[in-house]
Amino acid sequence: MANIKSAKKRILVNRAKADRNKSIKSGVKTAIKKVYAAIDANNREEATAALANAISVMAKAEAKGVYHKNTVSRKVSRMTLAVNKLA
Repeated sequence: MANIKSAKKRILVNRAKADRNKSIKSGVKTAIKKVYAAIDANNREEATAALANAISVMAKAEAKGVYHKNTVSRKVSRMTLAVNKLA
């Protein structure tokens, strides 16, 4: 355990940021799962709505620095392709 006051504060701050990041990442994963669940169910309307929500959630995560912009771009691109392939 740290003895210096600033080191103790860093531990607390890092723990708070890790919890926040974990919550945001969990939300992103849930949004992505909803898109792919709709795709598996072959439901284009639901998939399109879930995709719009997922893009929004991922953009917010990117803005907060949780995900790198290229990671978000790659995931959005793959999901959009999958939704567009639905008949």
